[in-house]
Amino acid sequence: MHDEKTEPKDLPPVVRTMDTRAIMKAIPHRYPFLLVDKVEILEGEKRVIGTKCVTADEPFFVGHFPGHPVMPGVLIMESMAQTAAAMVLSRPDFAGKLAYFMGIDEAKFRLPVLPGSVLRMHLEAQRVGRIGKFRGDAYVDGKLAAEAVLTFAVVDKEK
Repeated sequence: MHDEKTEPKDLPPVVRTMDTRAIMKAIPHRYPFLLVDKVEILEGEKRVIGTKCVTADEPFFVGHFPGHPVMPGVLIMESMAQTAAAMVLSRPDFAGKLAYFMGIDEAKFRLPVLPGSVLRMHLEAQRVGRIGKFRGDAYVDGKLAAEAVLTFAVVDKEK
């Protein structure tokens, strides 16, 4: 029997915190597709934690699933990606650019994310540049809910 992975408690200090306004300044996502509420940047932009408060009135719960609402796994991945993108695109050298998904590898879903959950996404930069790669874990109540390796491209906005 293996030990369940739990949310790390011994984290380095937060270097910078982004609220919803700062997140929306960095990334183009808006309601109902803005899927991160707060971003905490650690270790000089090597690690980032995103928080998403999953409410009962999320539009995706209407159809996923009636009578048994569960946050879709692809939206958990999107929440993780938005967390990483907010950190990267808030840097002066990437301001005003977009981050496009290039890949999701090693994705696993461990627990359902339900209304009322607080999703905490821990991501560690493996590479940051025009091509970025992050390894991430998403937790609910300190227990691992999902994990993946996310790859993206930073591109100029088309005019």
